[in-house]
Amino acid sequence: MVHASRAFLFRLEPDKTVTLQAQLRRMLVSAILDGQILPGSPLPSCRSLAQSLKVARNTVVLAYQDLVEEGFLIARERSGFFVNPEILTGRARGDLGEAAAAPRRDAESAPAETAPDWKARFRARPGQQRNIVKPADWQDYPYPFIYGQVDQSLFPLAAWRECSRQSLSVNAVKDWSKDRFTDDDPLLIEQIRTRLLPRRGVRVSADEILVTVGAQHALYLLASLLFDGETTFGIEDPGYTDARNIATLFAGKRVPLTVDEQGLIPGPALSDCDYVYVTPSHQFPTTVTMSLERRHALLERAQADDFVVIEDDYESELTHQGSPQPALKSLDRNGRVVFLSSLSKTLAPGLRLGFMVGPKPLIAEARALRRLMIRHPATNNQRTIALFLADGHHDALLRRLCNVYRERLAAAVTAMVKHLPEFSVNLTAGGTALWISGPPEIDMGAVEKAALAKGVVIEAGAVHFMAQPGPRHFCRLGVSSIPTERIEPGIMRLAEAVKEQLR
Repeated sequence: MVHASRAFLFRLEPDKTVTLQAQLRRMLVSAILDGQILPGSPLPSCRSLAQSLKVARNTVVLAYQDLVEEGFLIARERSGFFVNPEILTGRARGDLGEAAAAPRRDAESAPAETAPDWKARFRARPGQQRNIVKPADWQDYPYPFIYGQVDQSLFPLAAWRECSRQSLSVNAVKDWSKDRFTDDDPLLIEQIRTRLLPRRGVRVSADEILVTVGAQHALYLLASLLFDGETTFGIEDPGYTDARNIATLFAGKRVPLTVDEQGLIPGPALSDCDYVYVTPSHQFPTTVTMSLERRHALLERAQADDFVVIEDDYESELTHQGSPQPALKSLDRNGRVVFLSSLSKTLAPGLRLGFMVGPKPLIAEARALRRLMIRHPATNNQRTIALFLADGHHDALLRRLCNVYRERLAAAVTAMVKHLPEFSVNLTAGGTALWISGPPEIDMGAVEKAALAKGVVIEAGAVHFMAQPGPRHFCRLGVSSIPTERIEPGIMRLAEAVKEQLR
């Protein structure tokens, strides 16, 4: 069987992301576990396999030896390598192919009258909420004005690899590989406490910090702990779509709060709120920065009307000009502010690491709830990020990102004025996107589809408004993933899509 199937089994596909040895190992393990090579069967000699694959003989030798050490193969002197007969012991019969002909008895094949009525059992339908939708293959488009993604060419890969290498030292692995139950990596907590938070004027103790799987996870923890059917949740309008959707699952009432060029307007609607969610550094999605006067006014209202402020310190680190405004948390003297932050916009959204800062009783309960959900975020990632912060790589990355994003935003504004003069742009002191308003009669949802056909990815703005349907003449252009030289050509094509829609 081995000889008959050798041409099929032993073929390496081009893959620059892994070594030849890793590819060979993966191919052999798959063939063994899938039952394509039967237990006890011999494998080709190292020399013959190396010749057929056109790889170095040592590559095959190392792969075979690795599989011997892990119990997949048995080495017999002067006879070669054989599949360990015991490697599949205890695996389900279906894994060996013996159950292929057995009738399926899962829910898919059950008669309709006996299957559970799942729709009737749902107590929440998050899949039906309005969400931001982005092309999964956005990287294949030549003009990706997509928001929330990173330009991989700007990521300091060598520095990240070095920190990853340090986190894989024997002592480091002993430290992070154990179950911490509710605790976080103390080195990361220390870096957050002494490196990140002081920049925002926030000074707290270690037991006032909780590491989360992004800022959104922190908000979900808060909603689970604090909201119920009687809760009134205030959110900027337009505002963060996922924050609104999380509140929809837990809070009884959601109140839209108006935003202008100075950020959230502290109007009469605040008096009805139990919790107010704000993005004061760079308002989501309009990019405006809340003025210092408004910040003090909001905190005074929080004390007077007895509500709690949830501050999402969104993109505060990406300030391109002037000094950043102090965080609400740094101005809070009455314990009214819970502070959320994330490293997604500077490191990578795929790392999913954020943190929450609040009073000790709140953090203790959030920590206990997090244990029931995920215990704690992956500690190997926590350690790598802690080293990345401690060694100054994050500071260097921030300087580079601010310079690049400043250049890209300026290029985008210039191109908008030139090619779409009938549109207005919110000028921003930082961040990674522009909030754009078109003529009242235009439907940016239709423009979004037309632009996509021209290779341009934008984000229509209606989804960010609480009202249904929301205003249709807004859109957002992100610049974090598009090279500067492609910005004007992309906006030229966007202008073509706008003209087609207006016609």
